[in-house]
Amino acid sequence: MVTTTWKRFVTPCWRPSVENRSENCSNRGDDISGRVDGLWWYKDLGHHSHGEFSMAVIQANNVLEDQSQLESGPMSSVDYGPQGTFVGIYDGHAGPEAARFINSRLFENIKTIHDAEFTSDNQEMSADVIKNAYLATEEEFLSMVKKQWEMRPQIATVGSCCLVGVICNGLLYIGNAGDSRVVLGRLEKADKQVEAVQLSAEHNASLESVREELHLLHPDDPQIVVLKHKVWRVKGIIQVSRSIGDAYLKKAEFNKEPLLQKFRIHEPFHKPILLAEPSILVHKLFPEDQFLIFASDGLWEHLSNQEAVELVHTSPRNGIAKKLVKAALHEAAKKREMRYSDLKKIDRGVRRHFHDDITVIVLFLDSHLSNRSSFPVLSIKGGGVNPGDSNTFQFPQIINCNSLEERENE
Repeated sequence: MVTTTWKRFVTPCWRPSVENRSENCSNRGDDISGRVDGLWWYKDLGHHSHGEFSMAVIQANNVLEDQSQLESGPMSSVDYGPQGTFVGIYDGHAGPEAARFINSRLFENIKTIHDAEFTSDNQEMSADVIKNAYLATEEEFLSMVKKQWEMRPQIATVGSCCLVGVICNGLLYIGNAGDSRVVLGRLEKADKQVEAVQLSAEHNASLESVREELHLLHPDDPQIVVLKHKVWRVKGIIQVSRSIGDAYLKKAEFNKEPLLQKFRIHEPFHKPILLAEPSILVHKLFPEDQFLIFASDGLWEHLSNQEAVELVHTSPRNGIAKKLVKAALHEAAKKREMRYSDLKKIDRGVRRHFHDDITVIVLFLDSHLSNRSSFPVLSIKGGGVNPGDSNTFQFPQIINCNSLEERENE
């Protein structure tokens, strides 16, 4: 049951379940490009270069701040370049602009930078390509902030966490800036149990290792990280230590009037307080590597790595991303001593008091497909919003969706 205090708070926003107001394939596209249902967007099952995938997004904020994408096929604009799968999870804060920008530019920058370093003898993806794509996307966004600064100074406070995965030539590349997470489900042959292996390093001031890094980077600033209302924050403002955007903590020229006082730092700074450079891991894939769960921190606030992995391992693939999100929502409701059926009736905005926007992409790694010569070509973006309507989903688009069978018949 909802507690008395929370019931008084949410009653004005109570209404029939937003999750049951279906806007399905009959009027918003078909299941090839996913479905919209109230605050949900989801793609139950599709095919990428190394297996199947499932995607789901639930909105909690007034304006959805999560963005995501999956690209399967060429990782380069060169005809004979590498083939693979790209996944991106972009968890925005202070607005959706940075996450949307990353959704439109990061993968393009990866392809462009790869092509600049491409040789006929080297068709590999590389950690340097991913790192440089992050930094290029950062510079492009800060350039946009500079152009809009006088008219829209608050654009300097908008930023986004950025989690990326690239599968190419038997290797998995993980890049992360912020506190989104990717977890590998690895099958233990001896007992047939699945083990959760976290692959991404997180950059949140709640972690002691991150606080130590901040102190090493800023030895002359005893206030670089501050415990405020029982939460560790960089400069007492923000929890993440790495992001794309957040120009007001990257360049002093954006940390002054007309920026709101609450975002301004009184002492001058001469180097970025937050970093855009990602932590990168390169992992060789093995047959026992069964699947990957990419998700914004909204999922991991409510589910442990092992809980998420076991749910995927014991469930049908179809709709598994949505099932993971629902499991997190059940936990969110339980923490507020309310029923899940009651949580579903709370609209965006007020919902943010119960859970964050949540984005999940589950990639299944079907090892028998890893050596094939042709790949399904797919581009899908989940969780966009219409430019003219900040409160609704933009139905994602799929581009160049050629099935493996079609390509083999050409």
